[in-house]
Amino acid sequence: MSSPDLPAAGATAAGSLANGSANGSASGARAAMAAIRTLALVGPAAAGKTSLAEAMLVRAGVIGVPGTLERGTTVSDHDPLERRLQHSLNSSVMHFTHAGSRIHLIDTPGAADFVGQSMPALEAVETAAIVINASLGIEPMALRMMQHAAARHLDRLIIVNKIDAPGVDLAGLLAQIQATFGKECLPLNLPSAGGARVVDCFFNREGSADFSSVAAAHQALVEQVVEVDGDFVERYLNDGDVDPSELHAPLEEALRQGHLIPVCFVSARTGAGVRELLDVIVRLLPNPTEGNPPDFLRGEGADAALVHATPDPDQHVLAHVFKVTVDPYVGKLGVLRVHQGTITPNSLLYVGDGRKPFKVGHLFMLQGKEHVEVQRALPGDICAVAKVDALHFDAVLHDAAEDDHIHLAPLPFPVPVHGLAIEPKRHGDEQRMWEILQKLVDEDPCLKVEHVAATNETIVNGLGDLHLRILLDRLRDVHRFEVNTRPPRVAYRETINAKAEGHHRHKKQTGGAGQFGEVFLRVEPLPRGTGFQFADEVKGGTIPTSFIPAVEKGVREALAAGVIAGYSVVDIKVTVYDGKHHSVDSKEIAFVTAGRKATVAAIQEARPIVLEPIVNVEITAPDSATGDITGDLSSRRAQVAGTDAQLAGMMVVRALAPLAELMGYQSRLNALTSGQGRYTLSLSHYEAVPPNVQQQLAGQHKLAPDD
Repeated sequence: MSSPDLPAAGATAAGSLANGSANGSASGARAAMAAIRTLALVGPAAAGKTSLAEAMLVRAGVIGVPGTLERGTTVSDHDPLERRLQHSLNSSVMHFTHAGSRIHLIDTPGAADFVGQSMPALEAVETAAIVINASLGIEPMALRMMQHAAARHLDRLIIVNKIDAPGVDLAGLLAQIQATFGKECLPLNLPSAGGARVVDCFFNREGSADFSSVAAAHQALVEQVVEVDGDFVERYLNDGDVDPSELHAPLEEALRQGHLIPVCFVSARTGAGVRELLDVIVRLLPNPTEGNPPDFLRGEGADAALVHATPDPDQHVLAHVFKVTVDPYVGKLGVLRVHQGTITPNSLLYVGDGRKPFKVGHLFMLQGKEHVEVQRALPGDICAVAKVDALHFDAVLHDAAEDDHIHLAPLPFPVPVHGLAIEPKRHGDEQRMWEILQKLVDEDPCLKVEHVAATNETIVNGLGDLHLRILLDRLRDVHRFEVNTRPPRVAYRETINAKAEGHHRHKKQTGGAGQFGEVFLRVEPLPRGTGFQFADEVKGGTIPTSFIPAVEKGVREALAAGVIAGYSVVDIKVTVYDGKHHSVDSKEIAFVTAGRKATVAAIQEARPIVLEPIVNVEITAPDSATGDITGDLSSRRAQVAGTDAQLAGMMVVRALAPLAELMGYQSRLNALTSGQGRYTLSLSHYEAVPPNVQQQLAGQHKLAPDD
């Protein structure tokens, strides 16, 4: 079937491949599947990923001229915020054909704040292409994405972009790549004519290059590939060479094992090396049957069993939703990778363990913001379905009951620790705010929203200042919703260090029936983390049993409001042991008040203290900044627990620190590490604040006036 709404010949061919032959034969489906390639462009900002995607689309005939970030005309950066800021904020899916193969390409953002968009793209592809700016060298995001790709057992390709930039040392950069990622990083091509073109080193045995030699690069590649196959090793040793056209199977094995990480050189600006890169993708990179299958799990926890999808169009369906967008006008769009089976319009699919299937209405392939309707999606295809409310990020779609507990191993997303307290500008809009925030969280797995009862605040947590600024921009520009923001309060707590007793008599007489209630109680500390215990030891009915719940209510009100600094009191036992009542005037309200005020009186005599949250902080930064980081942590009342060396000059610093001392810490860390440091936090325990801090917090607190 044709796709008449496609804008260009390249896209039309892709749609035709997806739709398949008229009779939809199994052999046609398998042939089409073998001609699929999937690739994610990942790496740091300013590496030129979006410009490279444009150059590839031009070369494939999908667009006539490359768009630019400055003009806001690129296919992938189609979001209005992306065009205004001139850099990628979301992953974007494109497709095109080259030499008879359909290539699914995902362009991802490079800023560390948007790793929640780039990491999931690795779930949808056989090959991760780490793009490196030839002028800037290996940056932390390149390291990070290389590690994620290796952990997911993906084939990896390094693309060195901007080879025509003035003053670049490409030979030195290749040496740096090999020193950082290993000697298995070998050039598939080399720049020639001053970076104006590239020369292939795999199929060519000789040629002219700007550095090294084609012959040496060819020999290194062949030797690296044949090492994974004993028969080829013997042939190579006997004959001195092997025809590269015979090396497809061992090459794919070397890529799967990570025994070979090819390096390609390009200039997205001039187009140098772009055609050669497309040839590499088609001729050398894996189709869906050749890459390592993703690790699906059936069941949960320790009992989960490993399951591998079979890239077979005739099997039952397994597909994974790696991206969700929620448009105020279009609705929810789920972008998915098909791993097994065939999806067509009218397919009935289940979402995870859902018991009610949904019917696929329209099936799309994406070209940036354009939706290209297709009639089937095969294993390896990346497609989208719209207007299915049950879809969510990381969902597994299937059409067989036995697959309802299958899921992918969770991605190791960084913990969002950059918090912002948020509230609607207009009173009464709290519910609408929650609904909009939930839509934004659905789109980004690194955004978290929670209501903190201890401070009665709605907190949005992200990966950094930019991450949260973009969230606020989306609230305002996309959803037309205005909010007030402020730094979140630290969730301090209060407790006691000694036993004490409290007493209060509540008596009111207002002409008619009065109020009367008298309570005697004692408080005592409990071990950290115990919480609150209430005990009734009243004898002889001095407080009737029917009023004991009212006393407990008053106690809980006092503990929730705090006594010395306005924070909830924890790890305390309150025992009511005596009191008085009046047969006419005693009422629940009287015992609530008496219980509350007796509790306050007892706590004030029990050596109360303020507790602060202590967090585990783990900082990843260049090892050259370790001394500055540990010194800065010490000035923040932190205890450094240790350091661990990581790949390529990076260091992990582990410490225990008061949360209050780390509010807004990313800005300070950026200053200490030239923007290369990241950190995560997790709650460790609560401990007493220093006396000067307690005095400051108590001075800021005003006890509520008496009733």
